[in-house]
Amino acid sequence: MILSAVVTWKLALAIGLGLAILLSALHPAPHRAVSGAGLRRLLLCALGWYVSGGLAWLTDHAGLAGPLCAAGIATCSLAAWLSRGRDSGAPPRAETTLPPPDSDGPPELDWAAFEREFREYSQPQPAPEPARLG
Repeated sequence: MILSAVVTWKLALAIGLGLAILLSALHPAPHRAVSGAGLRRLLLCALGWYVSGGLAWLTDHAGLAGPLCAAGIATCSLAAWLSRGRDSGAPPRAETTLPPPDSDGPPELDWAAFEREFREYSQPQPAPEPARLG
């Protein structure tokens, strides 16, 4: 079976975009967080790629519209991966009491509250009951 160049190009593009989306979801999160402004800029760039691709498609430049929209998808995948670096996934910490401004020494931690909250967090949570109809 021989594939035409157009079909081969479209297949390669679909595989590449699928890999980009999978990598953004499955690759380990980045170690450093990216600012919200940086993520917004990436999403605006992706929107620009989509708009450019849409305009190219509307003006009958389908050969240009595909790569422009593909660039938008790749940019969105990058933004999705970078946004994962912002969520640590760690449980909330126990409240610490700050020392008065004139006090010397480190802040004191309420160890009893810490242990209590840690035990609550580490206990397996029961599965919620399914909602009943009627």
